Amino acid sequence: MKIKTNDTVEVITGKDKGTRGSVEKVFPVEKRIVIGGVNIVKRHQKATSNRAGGIIEKPAPINVSNAMLVCPHCDLKTKVGHGDKDGKSVRMCKKCGKEIT
Repeated sequence: MKIKTNDTVEVITGKDKGTRGSVEKVFPVEKRIVIGGVNIVKRHQKATSNRAGGIIEKPAPINVSNAMLVCPHCDLKTKVGHGDKDGKSVRMCKKCGKEIT
């Protein structure tokens, strides 16, 4: 996948369209990502000896095709290209051409 953990992404479709956030978790086999503060769902949690029960809110995964990477250099949502630097494949911004770390 072209999006990795701790990347800044922008949601391009759905109820959270236009929202930016950081990728917290990546599920490459399912092609889904969890973005902090996006796609918040409520879950009922049973009380245990360590924590209280009740209704908790947590972010749920969304499909990776519903989010685009935000370039840290030009601050625009962009497609990800691949380039070669010192014999290693690196991710590149398609708009400004700089390396995405």
